[in-house]
Amino acid sequence: MAAITVDFQLCFIFILLWLFSMFCLSAFFFKKPKEPQLQDCELPPSPPSFPVTGHLHLLLSVPSHKSFQKLSSKFGPLLHLRAFNIPIVLVSSGSMANEVLRTQDLNFATRDREIPIMEKSLLFGSFGFVSAPYGNYWRFMKKLLVTKLLGSHSLERTRLIRGEELKTFRAMLFDKAAKNVAVDVGKEMMKLTNNSICRMIMGRECSEENGEAEKIRGLVTKSLSLVRKFLIASTVGRLLKKLGISLFEKEIMEVSQRYDELLEKIIKEHEENPNKKEDRDMIDVLLEVYTDDSAEYKITRNQIKALFVELLLAGTDTSAQTTQWIMAELINHREVLARLREEIESVVGKTRLIQETDLSDLPYMQAVLKEGLRLHPHSPILVRNATEGCRIGGFYIPQNTTMIINSYAVMRDPNSWEDPDKFQPERFMVSPSKGKEEIREQLALNYIPFGSGRRGCPGTNLGYIFVGVAIGTMVQCFDWSINGDKVNMEETGDMTLSMAHPLKCTPVARIDPLASFESADLW
Repeated sequence: MAAITVDFQLCFIFILLWLFSMFCLSAFFFKKPKEPQLQDCELPPSPPSFPVTGHLHLLLSVPSHKSFQKLSSKFGPLLHLRAFNIPIVLVSSGSMANEVLRTQDLNFATRDREIPIMEKSLLFGSFGFVSAPYGNYWRFMKKLLVTKLLGSHSLERTRLIRGEELKTFRAMLFDKAAKNVAVDVGKEMMKLTNNSICRMIMGRECSEENGEAEKIRGLVTKSLSLVRKFLIASTVGRLLKKLGISLFEKEIMEVSQRYDELLEKIIKEHEENPNKKEDRDMIDVLLEVYTDDSAEYKITRNQIKALFVELLLAGTDTSAQTTQWIMAELINHREVLARLREEIESVVGKTRLIQETDLSDLPYMQAVLKEGLRLHPHSPILVRNATEGCRIGGFYIPQNTTMIINSYAVMRDPNSWEDPDKFQPERFMVSPSKGKEEIREQLALNYIPFGSGRRGCPGTNLGYIFVGVAIGTMVQCFDWSINGDKVNMEETGDMTLSMAHPLKCTPVARIDPLASFESADLW
């Protein structure tokens, strides 16, 4: 079990915040009146806190999802916290999460009603789709994403691109096997997803020769390391900004500037060579909207860049980390790997290689993917904001309360899952004792690796495709050896879940890479 530690840099910030708070006590104890219809409701229970800073020390504990899980197991699934005078509610059960993400979805469809703390940043700033308030811009961009990039028709149109990148990935694995060299699964998967996403968005892959691809992967890694700092800055940074202090602003703006330089170059390439054909990429579509005065919504150049940043972050690291976790589980559970391989061979056969269109015919594969995501969600913490005061689980939730949904705890809740910490894909399979409706109800309430409701991840299907074909290729074509008996499953990461010890394993080819396979690369 991973230890819960405290980041000393953040502790230092905590001490500074506490000192400045002493000048502002009267403001921190001001309370807004409840809405009349909610007068009889009490706030959710609250753990012990410090007099001024409240539960800020709990927000600084890392990893956050483990700290929150421990807190909810002791005090309950719905807890009222505060950082100074800022209200926060921690949600740790499927039924409570369902109320926030589905039943009262519209009230919690906005992540933050205030202007972002770093408004001008392409990363976490006011230009992004992910951080945008629920409104005309957000609805327009989601419709554009679904119709032009992430919807079923769009995914079918770009299937050949992903097939070509998978072929490159597979060739790399065969080369490693021939040389008896270990594969860094997360690193190689990031190359696969990064190249695929770049080609889907901007019509070409990023060059490895001139360092462009490595620069993007480095920016993605750096950006993800800043997520937790941004969340803290968003929660308590506004209090300090009035005193002229900006938390983490320099660090985040430096990354934003590096993105801006890279994306400006890519956009200019498209402007100089516009594509008016049917096979336009996402940048072509966005630039057409950008220059169209009669467009449904007038987007800006910075909004195009910010969306590109968000697609890179969501599409590159999520699938890479998930694939790494699932392969680690399969290596540690050889019986599951054997059953998955048997299913692939029975459906796909031994005369061709697995491809994207096979995934819907592989129910055990789907169960393996779901179980991997249940145990190892890439984003274990989801954040929402209460637009209006409301009632959740019989308790009063004040307007503008920050809602923290611990999806990690929800998907390991012993009240909802049998043996919640065990890797058991069979729990997602239809059986005589568990029908489709029961499984569907279980998933609706307690399975939220991609969020849910209006703010649920629009790229869920693409994520399943990336991970499914990669896992399928690695299982069908190779055996895997590691140093030792088991893969170390220790977790790390603040707001994203990563392996503390990246998975490195050596492939052993099960098939002849030079053999002719029927429709091997016809996608």
